[in-house]
Amino acid sequence: MGKRAAFDEIRGHEGGDAARPEFAALGSWIRDTPPAELNRRQQAAEAAFRQLGITFAVYGEAEAAERIIPFDIVPRVFTAPEWARLSEGLVQRVVAINAFLDDVYGARRIIADGVVPPELILANPQFRPVLAGARPPHGIFAHICGIDLVRTGPDEFFVLEDNARTPSGVSYMLENREAMLRLCPELFELFPVAPVDDYPDALHGTLRSVAPRGRSSNPVCVLLTPGHFNSAFYEHSFLADSMGIELVEAADLVVDDDIVWMKTIEGLVRVDVIYRRLDDDYLDPLVFLPESVLGVPGLVSAYMAGNVTLVNAPGTGIADDKAIYSYMPEIVKYYTGSEAKLPNVETWRCREPDCLRYVLDNLSDLVVKLVDGSGGYGMLVGPTATRHEIECFRAALVAEPHRYIAQPTLALSTVPTLTEQGVAPRHVDFRPFVLSGADGVTIVPGGLTRVALREGSLVVNSSQGGGTKDSLILLDRPQRGGR
Repeated sequence: MGKRAAFDEIRGHEGGDAARPEFAALGSWIRDTPPAELNRRQQAAEAAFRQLGITFAVYGEAEAAERIIPFDIVPRVFTAPEWARLSEGLVQRVVAINAFLDDVYGARRIIADGVVPPELILANPQFRPVLAGARPPHGIFAHICGIDLVRTGPDEFFVLEDNARTPSGVSYMLENREAMLRLCPELFELFPVAPVDDYPDALHGTLRSVAPRGRSSNPVCVLLTPGHFNSAFYEHSFLADSMGIELVEAADLVVDDDIVWMKTIEGLVRVDVIYRRLDDDYLDPLVFLPESVLGVPGLVSAYMAGNVTLVNAPGTGIADDKAIYSYMPEIVKYYTGSEAKLPNVETWRCREPDCLRYVLDNLSDLVVKLVDGSGGYGMLVGPTATRHEIECFRAALVAEPHRYIAQPTLALSTVPTLTEQGVAPRHVDFRPFVLSGADGVTIVPGGLTRVALREGSLVVNSSQGGGTKDSLILLDRPQRGGR
């Protein structure tokens, strides 16, 4: 799976100059648009992003406080049949994730039946024993999931990671589309593109649908942010504004008698749903980190009493732990009764002696990750690592094998990307966003395509030099617009 040449999503495995028939129009657009014009449009988009304040921070790098994620003007395109297959697999996976969370914080049938080792759940730092027995309103734990997908062939898609805590990046999906509509309107005449601009409405509808019972007629929803120093603060502000709800910090909320109130100039207003964009550890100093000044004292007690919905529910991090990820095919089958429609990438659990031996013998060919890592940190990409880096990882693996998993170095698909040398293939992944509410599962037809801008690089994370593209999902029928 990881040995063959990368699949080019426009030209196929054969490469060459000719686009696949369904992408002939895009191939012609790339060929016929002068490089200087592509560069002008890309620079215009990046200037607009900078003016809007669409930035992110790389922690530990003071000079990066106002960095924008590089944007690529050449879009990625999915056909309608491709999207239909992906959607089916995404719905199945998110349904299983929610069933798994409901189970491990409740009856723990999956442990009793021997599907997942108990220590992998109960001794996991992301498992929150204090929440055992708690069931959020409507029984939904992971209301918003970002499922990272990679592609290796025409019909070969794999789940790389599940993001069930506080997945980010949807603002880039929306702003990238706005930029493309403004700067490349002819593409939306060439292709019948599904719109994405109703995502804030869908998200707001999801929040409202999961309000505590008895509070569902006109629930008050807020977005809780750690503050403007957070790397994703632009997204917090953007989403709150797009949904027409209040953006609040811990000081704006108070808990009294297990009810959450928001301070306003007109007095206290009861809060029913909190879309929280801070991790569990900082959520409530009475339960998690006592020194946290970002959380709200008493918030978990209000949640346990059923008086407020937290989106996503605390404790969901156990579902995106990479050791748990390695069991997701079994988890999906256990809860849905069917084989996973979106398979995992082959994974070796270094906590298992046989797997550890294999990984240590093949470090130069594998990707090794911390089970609780994110953002491209704590990761070894064997084929591009130095001998020193490999030996340092070898020592870390021997010392704490339970902290790591390993995967083959996949030949990630490539898409045309504007570089300093012109349009050239670059590796990509894809993060669609899946909403789970009281009325079911919703997937807006789009997502965040992340691109590794460095030639040959497989690391797409923005903190590691990656950029983003618009992701065009084609409709079966013509439709003008594509917002």
